[in-house]
Amino acid sequence: MWIGEYGENVAADFLRAHGCRILARNFKARRGGEVDIIARDGKLLLFVEVKTRREGAKIRPLDAVDKPKQALIERGANAWLKRLGTRNLPWRFDVIEIHVAEGGKPRINHVRDAF
Repeated sequence: MWIGEYGENVAADFLRAHGCRILARNFKARRGGEVDIIARDGKLLLFVEVKTRREGAKIRPLDAVDKPKQALIERGANAWLKRLGTRNLPWRFDVIEIHVAEGGKPRINHVRDAF
């Protein structure tokens, strides 16, 4: 669906504008884990879930990141850390909410340490 891809592009641009370096997008682990964006903010590693909704949607984007979705993201993060060969670096799970209004600029809310 175009709105999800659009939201991920907006989120990646937002992170870059705030000094982050994008390491991977749509990372999928062999055992079913997945992470929308993996980024570096200085020494901090960010595992970012992006949720995009049309303005006025009944459910807040953050509310869609339920326990099963969190488990999927955690599996993806663990696979990435295993690939790096270390867990001895700071990391966190973030959610970036994108609210899209027709004809307007997207509204962005970066929820740090979301879960």
